[in-house]
Amino acid sequence: CSNSGSSHEKCDFETDLCKGLHELNLQSQWIRRNGQSGMGPPYSDHNGNDSAYFLSLSSEMQSSSATLRTNVFLPTDEEHVCQITFHFWIGQMSGTLAVGLQKHSEDTITNIWQVSGELQNQWKANTITINSTEKYEV
Repeated sequence: CSNSGSSHEKCDFETDLCKGLHELNLQSQWIRRNGQSGMGPPYSDHNGNDSAYFLSLSSEMQSSSATLRTNVFLPTDEEHVCQITFHFWIGQMSGTLAVGLQKHSEDTITNIWQVSGELQNQWKANTITINSTEKYEV
């Protein structure tokens, strides 16, 4: 997704939050950790690397929700398609992971993808394609 003209950007959490996410979003619910942290599964990232970092919800977050927001992306068109691929792990039956789109002219967030109740204890990947004629956040 284009925010400064770069066509493809990889985002990981090895040194900090990745460039695509707002710093202020990392409220206390989100923990940047790896598989060696002693916090239980997952014990590695999606590549099986136990020292690679990912974001995890803290265990106190059983009943509430937590949000991650991207920076502002530019409108999409035929040349600038936005595809976001992300890896996720759901470790509770009750959890729901949703991806929403907020266009700059709108106050509401439109859900564009979600998964819930899949206690798989394994990493999965998903790719979403976004079309927006105005600036937006995910």
